[in-house]
Order: sequence, then structure tokens, then C-alpha cells
Amino acid sequence: MQSFVTKTRDKKAALKFVKKTMRRYGQPDAIVTDLHRSYGAALKAIGAVGLQETGQWMNNRVENPQLPFRRRERAMQRFRRMRSLQMFAAVHASVFNHFKSERSVYSRANFKKNRAAALAEWRQSGAA
Repeated sequence: MQSFVTKTRDKKAALKFVKKTMRRYGQPDAIVTDLHRSYGAALKAIGAVGLQETGQWMNNRVENPQLPFRRRERAMQRFRRMRSLQMFAAVHASVFNHFKSERSVYSRANFKKNRAAALAEWRQSGAA
């Protein structure tokens, strides 16, 4: 998961995000967005308007993973600089994903085993 923080939600910010993601992950088959005009303008600027998909429920998969990030945004309002907020969001996402496991999917024994393995790996990487 990639987190990207901007002050504004305009064409410039959307264009920067799309270019950055395409450089990192390559040319996509489809780009699912909401109906905000900035995404359409950014995709028009790079010539990828045909890739944009905006359906009624298509964006649910895009929006739902952002819910934990939206929860953290309230705590992040104390940041004075966007750079420090971006650094925090990037590090927090990777650490959070390392330790987060869905408890309802695994049995208690498997959950504890996976949690212990994640903690051991975290301690080993922190010791280096």
C-alpha cells in the first residue's frame, strides 16, 4: 500500500501521484478513481483517459483501505510540515502492515504464532 499526502486535491497533486505510481509499478490495465475532476484532468495530461474507470461500486476497493489512514489523519493534524507527515505515514503504513493480521480469519493458536514471528522479525531488524 502506498500513502501519499498532499495539502490540495487538484490536478497538480493528482498528476504527481499518478506519475509516481506509474514509475514504481508500471503501466496499469485500468485506473479506478472516484469522480473528482482532478483525476480526469491528470489522466488527460498523460494521455491515459481510456484507462480511467469510475463505477458506482468500483471505488469501494480503493476507498476502504484508506479508512485506517483517515483514522490516523486526526492524530497527524499536529504535524507542522508536510514532509514530516509524509515520512510518518510511509513508515507507519509499513510497520502497521507488518503487525496487522486479521484475527477473525485465523485460530487463536495460529494468530499467536504469526504474531510471535512478526515480533521476532521486528526485533531482529531493529537490532541490526
